[in-house]
Amino acid sequence: MAQFFYDSQIRRFLIQFGKIFSNWEVTKGKDPAGNDIIMRVPIMYGDSSRQAATIIANNSASNLPSAPLITYYISGLEYNQKWTQDPTFVDKINVRQRSYNQETQQYETVQGQAFTVERLMPVPYTLRITVDFWTTNYNQKLQLVEQLGTLFNPALEIQSTDNFLDWTSLSAVFQDGLTFSSRSIPVGTGNPIDVMSWKFYMPIWITTASKVKKMGVVEKIIASIFAGNALQDMQNDDMLLGTRQKITPYGYKLLLIGNTLQILPEAIAFDPSNINLNLPANPDTDIYWSSVLNVYGAVKPGISQIWLQNPYMTTDIVGTIVPNPNDDRLLIYNIDPDTLPQNTLSPVDGVVNPQMTGPNAGLPGPINGRRYLLTDNIGAPGDSTVAWGNVIAFANDIIQYNASTGEWGVSFDSTAATPTTLEYVTNLTTNVQYRFVDDIWMKSYDGWYEAGDYSIVI
Repeated sequence: MAQFFYDSQIRRFLIQFGKIFSNWEVTKGKDPAGNDIIMRVPIMYGDSSRQAATIIANNSASNLPSAPLITYYISGLEYNQKWTQDPTFVDKINVRQRSYNQETQQYETVQGQAFTVERLMPVPYTLRITVDFWTTNYNQKLQLVEQLGTLFNPALEIQSTDNFLDWTSLSAVFQDGLTFSSRSIPVGTGNPIDVMSWKFYMPIWITTASKVKKMGVVEKIIASIFAGNALQDMQNDDMLLGTRQKITPYGYKLLLIGNTLQILPEAIAFDPSNINLNLPANPDTDIYWSSVLNVYGAVKPGISQIWLQNPYMTTDIVGTIVPNPNDDRLLIYNIDPDTLPQNTLSPVDGVVNPQMTGPNAGLPGPINGRRYLLTDNIGAPGDSTVAWGNVIAFANDIIQYNASTGEWGVSFDSTAATPTTLEYVTNLTTNVQYRFVDDIWMKSYDGWYEAGDYSIVI
Protein backbone atom coordinates (compact mmCIF):
# COMPACT_ATOMS: atom_id res chain seq x y z
CA MET A 1 0.00 0.00 0.00
CA ALA A 2 1.43 3.38 -1.06
CA GLN A 3 2.19 5.87 1.69
CA PHE A 4 0.95 9.45 1.62
CA PHE A 5 3.56 11.82 0.18
CA TYR A 6 3.14 15.59 -0.05
CA ASP A 7 6.07 17.99 -0.24
CA SER A 8 4.41 21.39 -0.93
CA GLN A 9 6.33 21.69 -4.18
CA ILE A 10 3.83 23.89 -6.05
CA ARG A 11 3.18 25.91 -2.88
CA ARG A 12 6.91 26.69 -2.58
CA PHE A 13 6.99 28.03 -6.12
CA LEU A 14 3.97 30.21 -5.28
CA ILE A 15 5.70 31.56 -2.17
CA GLN A 16 8.88 32.36 -4.11
CA PHE A 17 6.82 33.94 -6.88
CA GLY A 18 4.97 36.10 -4.35
CA LYS A 19 8.28 37.37 -2.95
CA ILE A 20 9.08 38.89 -6.36
CA PHE A 21 6.19 41.33 -5.84
CA SER A 22 6.77 41.96 -2.14
CA ASN A 23 8.13 45.14 -0.58
CA TRP A 24 7.46 47.43 -3.54
CA GLU A 25 6.40 50.97 -2.77
CA VAL A 26 4.34 53.79 -4.27
CA THR A 27 3.75 57.41 -3.36
CA LYS A 28 0.36 58.65 -2.18
CA GLY A 29 0.87 62.37 -2.07
CA LYS A 30 2.97 64.91 -0.21
CA ASP A 31 3.44 65.57 3.49
CA PRO A 32 3.27 69.12 4.93
CA ALA A 33 6.98 69.54 4.18
CA GLY A 34 6.49 68.69 0.51
CA ASN A 35 8.15 65.27 0.69
CA ASP A 36 6.68 62.20 -0.96
CA ILE A 37 4.68 59.91 1.34
CA ILE A 38 5.93 56.41 0.59
CA MET A 39 3.81 53.35 1.37
CA ARG A 40 4.52 49.67 0.85
CA VAL A 41 2.07 47.81 -1.37
CA PRO A 42 0.85 44.64 0.39
CA ILE A 43 0.46 41.37 -1.49
CA MET A 44 -1.82 38.41 -0.86
CA TYR A 45 -2.79 35.23 -2.66
CA GLY A 46 -6.32 35.00 -4.06
CA ASP A 47 -8.51 35.40 -7.11
CA SER A 48 -9.25 39.10 -7.47
CA SER A 49 -12.86 38.55 -8.47
CA ARG A 50 -13.91 36.64 -5.35
CA GLN A 51 -11.48 35.62 -2.63
CA ALA A 52 -9.27 38.70 -2.58
CA ALA A 53 -12.25 41.03 -2.91
CA THR A 54 -13.90 39.37 0.09
CA ILE A 55 -10.74 39.72 2.18
CA ILE A 56 -10.24 43.32 1.18
CA ALA A 57 -13.84 44.14 2.11
CA ASN A 58 -13.43 42.42 5.50
CA ASN A 59 -16.14 39.94 4.50
CA SER A 60 -18.70 42.73 4.39
CA ALA A 61 -20.61 44.25 1.50
CA SER A 62 -20.64 47.65 3.21
CA ASN A 63 -16.86 48.16 3.17
CA LEU A 64 -15.03 49.72 0.25
CA PRO A 65 -12.07 47.80 -1.23
CA SER A 66 -8.62 48.91 -0.08
CA ALA A 67 -5.92 49.91 -2.52
CA PRO A 68 -3.16 49.84 -3.59
CA LEU A 69 -2.89 46.07 -3.34
CA ILE A 70 -1.31 43.20 -5.26
CA THR A 71 -3.07 39.84 -5.51
CA TYR A 72 -1.97 36.74 -7.40
CA TYR A 73 -3.45 33.34 -8.11
CA ILE A 74 -2.94 30.24 -10.25
CA SER A 75 -4.72 30.67 -13.59
CA GLY A 76 -3.56 27.39 -15.11
CA LEU A 77 -1.48 24.25 -14.62
CA GLU A 78 -0.67 22.32 -17.77
CA TYR A 79 1.28 19.17 -18.47
CA ASN A 80 4.20 20.14 -20.75
CA GLN A 81 4.59 17.39 -23.34
CA LYS A 82 7.53 19.12 -25.04
CA TRP A 83 9.75 18.85 -21.95
CA THR A 84 8.99 15.20 -21.30
CA GLN A 85 12.10 13.05 -21.00
CA ASP A 86 12.66 9.40 -20.22
CA PRO A 87 10.11 8.75 -17.42
CA THR A 88 12.00 5.65 -16.29
CA PHE A 89 15.31 7.47 -15.81
CA VAL A 90 16.83 7.31 -12.31
CA ASP A 91 19.66 9.69 -11.42
CA LYS A 92 22.10 8.44 -8.82
CA ILE A 93 24.33 10.65 -6.67
CA ASN A 94 27.10 9.11 -4.58
CA VAL A 95 27.71 10.83 -1.24
CA ARG A 96 30.97 9.99 0.53
CA GLN A 97 32.05 11.18 3.95
CA ARG A 98 35.34 11.21 5.79
CA SER A 99 35.83 8.60 8.48
CA TYR A 100 35.29 9.84 12.03
CA ASN A 101 37.23 8.44 14.99
CA GLN A 102 35.08 8.33 18.12
CA GLU A 103 38.06 7.93 20.48
CA THR A 104 40.08 10.90 19.22
CA GLN A 105 37.00 12.82 18.11
CA GLN A 106 38.76 13.71 14.90
CA TYR A 107 38.03 13.22 11.23
CA GLU A 108 40.58 10.98 9.55
CA THR A 109 42.02 11.19 6.05
CA VAL A 110 40.36 8.00 4.82
CA GLN A 111 36.87 7.55 3.43
CA GLY A 112 34.11 6.73 5.87
CA GLN A 113 30.53 5.80 5.10
CA ALA A 114 29.17 6.09 1.55
CA PHE A 115 25.59 6.48 0.36
CA THR A 116 23.64 6.61 -2.86
CA VAL A 117 20.75 9.02 -3.38
CA GLU A 118 18.41 7.93 -6.17
CA ARG A 119 16.26 10.62 -7.77
CA LEU A 120 13.38 9.62 -10.04
CA MET A 121 12.64 11.57 -13.22
CA PRO A 122 10.33 14.51 -12.38
CA VAL A 123 7.21 15.40 -14.39
CA PRO A 124 7.21 18.73 -16.31
CA TYR A 125 4.37 21.24 -15.99
CA THR A 126 3.71 24.84 -16.97
CA LEU A 127 2.42 26.90 -14.05
CA ARG A 128 0.49 30.00 -15.10
CA ILE A 129 -0.06 32.79 -12.59
CA THR A 130 -2.02 36.01 -12.89
CA VAL A 131 -1.03 39.05 -10.83
CA ASP A 132 -3.64 41.78 -10.28
CA PHE A 133 -2.54 45.30 -9.32
CA TRP A 134 -5.28 47.24 -7.50
CA THR A 135 -4.58 50.96 -7.72
CA THR A 136 -6.51 54.10 -6.83
CA ASN A 137 -4.98 56.34 -9.46
CA TYR A 138 -3.12 56.27 -12.75
CA ASN A 139 0.17 57.39 -11.20
CA GLN A 140 0.36 54.42 -8.79
CA LYS A 141 -0.07 52.03 -11.69
CA LEU A 142 2.76 53.65 -13.66
CA GLN A 143 5.03 53.52 -10.59
CA LEU A 144 4.51 49.76 -10.20
CA VAL A 145 4.98 49.02 -13.90
CA GLU A 146 8.20 51.05 -14.03
CA GLN A 147 9.66 49.27 -11.00
CA LEU A 148 8.68 45.74 -12.04
CA GLY A 149 8.85 45.98 -15.82
CA THR A 150 12.63 45.69 -16.01
CA LEU A 151 12.86 42.44 -14.00
CA PHE A 152 11.58 40.09 -16.70
CA ASN A 153 13.95 40.64 -19.61
CA PRO A 154 13.36 38.04 -20.86
CA ALA A 155 12.87 36.10 -17.58
CA LEU A 156 13.64 36.11 -13.87
CA GLU A 157 15.14 33.02 -12.27
CA ILE A 158 13.78 31.75 -8.95
CA GLN A 159 14.77 28.89 -6.65
CA SER A 160 12.22 27.06 -4.52
CA THR A 161 14.72 25.29 -2.22
CA ASP A 162 18.33 25.53 -1.06
CA ASN A 163 18.84 21.75 -1.04
CA PHE A 164 21.59 20.76 -3.47
CA LEU A 165 20.02 17.30 -3.83
CA ASP A 166 16.80 18.75 -5.23
CA TRP A 167 17.20 19.02 -9.02
CA THR A 168 13.74 20.60 -9.46
CA SER A 169 14.38 23.73 -7.40
CA LEU A 170 15.36 26.06 -10.25
CA SER A 171 12.85 27.73 -12.55
CA ALA A 172 12.32 30.99 -14.42
CA VAL A 173 9.37 33.39 -14.56
CA PHE A 174 8.31 34.61 -18.03
CA GLN A 175 5.84 37.34 -18.99
CA ASP A 176 2.68 36.17 -20.76
CA GLY A 177 0.74 39.35 -21.46
CA LEU A 178 -0.53 42.43 -19.64
CA THR A 179 -4.01 43.98 -19.46
CA PHE A 180 -3.33 47.56 -18.47
CA SER A 181 -6.83 48.45 -17.27
CA SER A 182 -9.98 46.62 -16.21
CA ARG A 183 -12.18 49.61 -16.98
CA SER A 184 -14.25 49.76 -20.12
CA ILE A 185 -14.80 52.76 -22.39
CA PRO A 186 -16.97 54.70 -21.95
CA VAL A 187 -16.61 54.71 -18.16
CA GLY A 188 -19.97 54.41 -16.43
CA THR A 189 -21.35 56.38 -13.53
CA GLY A 190 -19.52 54.14 -11.02
CA ASN A 191 -15.90 54.56 -10.08
CA PRO A 192 -14.51 51.08 -9.38
CA ILE A 193 -10.93 50.47 -8.40
CA ASP A 194 -8.84 50.06 -11.53
CA VAL A 195 -7.16 46.64 -11.79
CA MET A 196 -4.16 45.89 -14.00
CA SER A 197 -3.68 42.18 -14.75
CA TRP A 198 -0.21 40.84 -15.54
CA LYS A 199 0.12 37.22 -16.64
CA PHE A 200 3.19 35.05 -16.08
CA TYR A 201 4.18 31.44 -16.59
CA MET A 202 7.06 29.30 -15.40
CA PRO A 203 8.22 25.77 -16.08
CA ILE A 204 8.18 23.58 -12.99
CA TRP A 205 8.83 19.94 -12.25
CA ILE A 206 6.93 17.81 -9.75
CA THR A 207 8.96 14.98 -8.31
CA THR A 208 8.39 12.01 -6.08
CA ALA A 209 10.40 11.04 -3.00
CA SER A 210 14.08 10.18 -3.29
CA LYS A 211 15.75 7.05 -1.97
CA VAL A 212 18.83 6.90 0.24
CA LYS A 213 20.76 3.64 -0.04
CA LYS A 214 23.71 2.23 1.84
CA MET A 215 25.65 -0.84 0.68
CA GLY A 216 23.05 -1.54 -1.98
CA VAL A 217 20.20 -1.91 0.55
CA VAL A 218 17.37 0.60 0.81
CA GLU A 219 17.60 1.98 4.35
CA LYS A 220 15.04 4.76 4.18
CA ILE A 221 12.61 6.54 1.88
CA ILE A 222 13.12 10.25 2.39
CA ALA A 223 9.63 11.74 2.52
CA SER A 224 10.70 15.33 1.85
CA ILE A 225 13.06 16.99 -0.57
CA PHE A 226 12.70 20.55 0.69
CA ALA A 227 14.38 22.77 3.28
CA GLY A 228 17.33 20.50 3.86
CA ASN A 229 15.20 17.63 5.21
CA ALA A 230 17.17 15.15 3.16
CA LEU A 231 20.33 16.32 4.88
CA GLN A 232 18.59 16.30 8.25
CA ASP A 233 17.31 12.76 7.70
CA MET A 234 20.80 11.57 6.86
CA GLN A 235 22.20 13.42 9.85
CA ASN A 236 19.82 11.88 12.39
CA ASP A 237 19.66 8.33 11.04
CA ASP A 238 21.51 5.60 12.97
CA MET A 239 23.37 4.60 9.83
CA LEU A 240 25.11 7.99 9.89
CA LEU A 241 25.88 8.08 13.61
CA GLY A 242 29.17 9.85 14.21
CA THR A 243 29.47 11.72 10.93
CA ARG A 244 28.63 15.06 12.57
CA GLN A 245 29.33 16.41 16.04
CA LYS A 246 26.66 17.89 18.33
CA ILE A 247 28.35 20.04 20.98
CA THR A 248 27.62 22.25 24.01
CA PRO A 249 31.14 23.47 24.91
CA TYR A 250 32.60 24.25 28.33
CA GLY A 251 29.33 25.14 30.05
CA TYR A 252 29.24 28.48 28.22
CA LYS A 253 25.91 30.15 27.54
CA LEU A 254 24.79 32.01 24.44
CA LEU A 255 23.31 35.47 23.99
CA LEU A 256 21.22 36.00 20.85
CA ILE A 257 20.59 39.64 19.91
CA GLY A 258 19.12 40.32 16.49
CA ASN A 259 21.09 38.13 14.10
CA THR A 260 24.25 37.85 16.22
CA LEU A 261 25.26 35.08 18.62
CA GLN A 262 27.77 35.71 21.38
CA ILE A 263 29.31 33.05 23.62
CA LEU A 264 29.73 34.11 27.25
CA PRO A 265 30.93 32.64 30.55
CA GLU A 266 28.27 31.23 32.83
CA ALA A 267 28.80 33.82 35.58
CA ILE A 268 28.24 36.94 33.47
CA ALA A 269 25.09 38.98 34.14
CA PHE A 270 23.32 40.80 31.33
CA ASP A 271 19.70 41.75 30.60
CA PRO A 272 19.03 41.87 26.84
CA SER A 273 15.36 42.87 27.19
CA ASN A 274 14.24 46.48 26.81
CA ILE A 275 10.86 48.11 26.50
CA ASN A 276 11.64 50.04 23.28
CA LEU A 277 12.49 46.85 21.33
CA ASN A 278 15.81 48.37 20.27
CA LEU A 279 18.93 46.22 20.02
CA PRO A 280 21.05 46.52 23.19
CA ALA A 281 24.83 46.55 22.97
CA ASN A 282 26.69 43.26 23.37
CA PRO A 283 28.68 42.82 26.60
CA ASP A 284 32.44 43.23 26.37
CA THR A 285 34.20 39.86 26.78
CA ASP A 286 37.41 38.17 25.65
CA ILE A 287 35.93 34.82 24.54
CA TYR A 288 36.32 34.27 20.80
CA TRP A 289 34.31 31.85 18.70
CA SER A 290 37.29 30.69 16.65
CA SER A 291 39.15 29.45 19.75
CA VAL A 292 36.06 27.49 20.84
CA LEU A 293 34.96 26.01 17.52
CA ASN A 294 38.45 25.10 16.28
CA VAL A 295 38.68 22.56 19.09
CA TYR A 296 35.89 20.54 17.46
CA GLY A 297 36.50 21.05 13.74
CA ALA A 298 36.32 23.51 10.89
CA VAL A 299 33.16 25.60 10.61
CA LYS A 300 31.49 25.53 7.20
CA PRO A 301 30.01 29.05 6.76
CA GLY A 302 26.35 28.87 5.83
CA ILE A 303 26.25 25.09 6.43
CA SER A 304 27.25 24.54 10.05
CA GLN A 305 24.31 25.10 12.40
CA ILE A 306 23.40 26.03 15.96
CA TRP A 307 20.18 24.62 17.41
CA LEU A 308 18.51 26.62 20.20
CA GLN A 309 16.03 25.26 22.72
CA ASN A 310 13.79 28.18 23.67
CA PRO A 311 11.80 27.55 26.89
CA TYR A 312 8.71 29.14 25.31
CA MET A 313 8.76 26.95 22.20
CA THR A 314 8.08 23.26 21.66
CA THR A 315 10.59 22.85 18.80
CA ASP A 316 14.21 23.86 18.32
CA ILE A 317 15.19 27.06 16.52
CA VAL A 318 17.63 26.12 13.75
CA GLY A 319 19.98 28.53 12.02
CA THR A 320 23.19 28.48 10.04
CA ILE A 321 26.26 30.34 11.27
CA VAL A 322 28.84 32.56 9.57
CA PRO A 323 31.84 34.08 11.40
CA ASN A 324 31.57 37.84 11.82
CA PRO A 325 34.51 39.27 9.82
CA ASN A 326 34.66 42.39 12.03
CA ASP A 327 34.33 40.81 15.49
CA ASP A 328 35.41 37.24 16.29
CA ARG A 329 33.33 37.34 19.49
CA LEU A 330 30.14 37.21 17.38
CA LEU A 331 28.59 34.82 14.88
CA ILE A 332 26.12 35.90 12.21
CA TYR A 333 23.07 33.70 12.84
CA ASN A 334 20.64 33.12 9.95
CA ILE A 335 17.46 31.56 11.35
CA ASP A 336 15.33 29.21 9.30
CA PRO A 337 11.92 30.96 9.56
CA ASP A 338 10.14 27.60 9.31
CA THR A 339 11.48 26.73 12.79
CA LEU A 340 9.88 29.77 14.46
CA PRO A 341 6.49 29.40 16.22
CA GLN A 342 3.19 30.35 14.60
CA ASN A 343 1.75 33.79 15.34
CA THR A 344 -1.10 33.91 17.86
CA LEU A 345 -2.12 37.50 17.02
CA SER A 346 -2.74 39.24 13.70
CA PRO A 347 0.36 41.04 12.35
CA VAL A 348 1.00 44.68 13.19
CA ASP A 349 1.99 47.39 10.73
CA GLY A 350 4.72 48.76 12.94
CA VAL A 351 6.14 49.34 16.42
CA VAL A 352 5.65 52.99 17.35
CA ASN A 353 6.00 55.48 20.18
CA PRO A 354 2.57 57.16 20.14
CA GLN A 355 3.89 60.23 21.94
CA MET A 356 6.40 60.87 19.13
CA THR A 357 4.44 59.94 16.00
CA GLY A 358 0.83 59.47 14.93
CA PRO A 359 -1.42 59.09 11.86
CA ASN A 360 -0.50 61.74 9.28
CA ALA A 361 2.18 62.89 11.71
CA GLY A 362 5.10 60.66 10.80
CA LEU A 363 2.85 57.66 10.13
CA PRO A 364 0.45 56.89 7.25
CA GLY A 365 -3.13 58.01 7.61
CA PRO A 366 -5.57 55.71 9.39
CA ILE A 367 -7.19 52.95 7.33
CA ASN A 368 -9.47 50.21 8.51
CA GLY A 369 -7.59 47.38 10.21
CA ARG A 370 -4.26 49.20 10.59
CA ARG A 371 -2.52 47.97 13.76
CA TYR A 372 0.38 49.28 15.86
CA LEU A 373 2.33 47.89 18.81
CA LEU A 374 2.94 50.70 21.32
CA THR A 375 6.15 51.37 23.22
CA ASP A 376 4.67 54.08 25.44
CA ASN A 377 1.35 55.13 26.99
CA ILE A 378 -1.20 57.11 25.06
CA GLY A 379 -4.03 59.28 26.41
CA ALA A 380 -5.41 59.51 29.89
CA PRO A 381 -8.99 59.32 31.24
CA GLY A 382 -10.89 62.32 29.86
CA ASP A 383 -8.05 63.45 27.56
CA SER A 384 -7.74 63.16 23.80
CA THR A 385 -4.98 63.63 21.24
CA VAL A 386 -5.25 65.10 17.79
CA ALA A 387 -3.53 62.15 16.13
CA TRP A 388 -4.98 59.21 18.06
CA GLY A 389 -8.42 60.47 19.12
CA ASN A 390 -9.92 59.30 22.41
CA VAL A 391 -8.16 55.95 22.70
CA ILE A 392 -6.52 55.14 26.04
CA ALA A 393 -3.75 52.56 25.79
CA PHE A 394 -0.52 51.63 27.50
CA ALA A 395 2.96 50.49 26.55
CA ASN A 396 2.92 46.94 25.13
CA ASP A 397 -0.72 47.29 23.97
CA ILE A 398 -1.73 46.76 20.34
CA ILE A 399 -4.22 49.26 18.94
CA GLN A 400 -6.29 48.97 15.76
CA TYR A 401 -8.23 51.49 13.67
CA ASN A 402 -11.94 50.88 13.05
CA ALA A 403 -13.14 52.81 10.00
CA SER A 404 -16.81 52.31 10.87
CA THR A 405 -16.44 54.22 14.15
CA GLY A 406 -13.55 56.43 13.05
CA GLU A 407 -11.68 55.59 16.26
CA TRP A 408 -8.62 53.69 17.40
CA GLY A 409 -9.27 50.89 19.88
CA VAL A 410 -7.21 48.47 21.98
CA SER A 411 -6.94 45.12 20.20
CA PHE A 412 -4.51 43.52 22.67
CA ASP A 413 -4.60 44.70 26.29
CA SER A 414 -1.27 43.97 27.94
CA THR A 415 -2.53 45.10 31.34
CA ALA A 416 -5.10 42.28 31.33
CA ALA A 417 -2.47 39.63 30.63
CA THR A 418 -1.85 36.89 33.17
CA PRO A 419 1.56 35.48 34.15
CA THR A 420 0.90 32.56 31.80
CA THR A 421 -0.02 34.73 28.80
CA LEU A 422 2.16 33.92 25.78
CA GLU A 423 1.55 35.67 22.46
CA TYR A 424 3.42 35.95 19.17
CA VAL A 425 3.02 38.66 16.54
CA THR A 426 4.96 39.74 13.43
CA ASN A 427 5.84 43.29 12.46
CA LEU A 428 4.95 43.59 8.76
CA THR A 429 7.34 46.51 8.26
CA THR A 430 10.46 44.63 9.41
CA ASN A 431 9.15 41.03 9.17
CA VAL A 432 10.42 40.47 12.73
CA GLN A 433 8.45 38.23 15.08
CA TYR A 434 7.94 39.35 18.71
CA ARG A 435 6.96 37.40 21.82
CA PHE A 436 4.89 38.72 24.73
CA VAL A 437 5.64 37.13 28.09
CA ASP A 438 6.16 38.47 31.62
CA ASP A 439 4.35 41.73 30.70
CA ILE A 440 6.82 42.74 27.98
CA TRP A 441 7.41 42.29 24.25
CA MET A 442 10.75 41.24 22.83
CA LYS A 443 11.94 39.37 19.76
CA SER A 444 10.62 35.84 19.93
CA TYR A 445 14.07 34.29 19.72
CA ASP A 446 16.24 36.89 21.50
CA GLY A 447 17.72 36.28 24.93
CA TRP A 448 19.82 33.86 26.96
CA TYR A 449 20.41 30.21 26.11
CA GLU A 450 22.03 28.41 29.02
CA ALA A 451 24.43 25.47 28.78
CA GLY A 452 22.45 22.49 27.55
CA ASP A 453 19.89 24.71 25.79
CA TYR A 454 21.84 24.80 22.55
CA SER A 455 23.97 22.55 20.41
CA ILE A 456 26.53 23.19 17.68
CA VAL A 457 26.36 21.04 14.56
CA ILE A 458 29.69 21.27 12.77
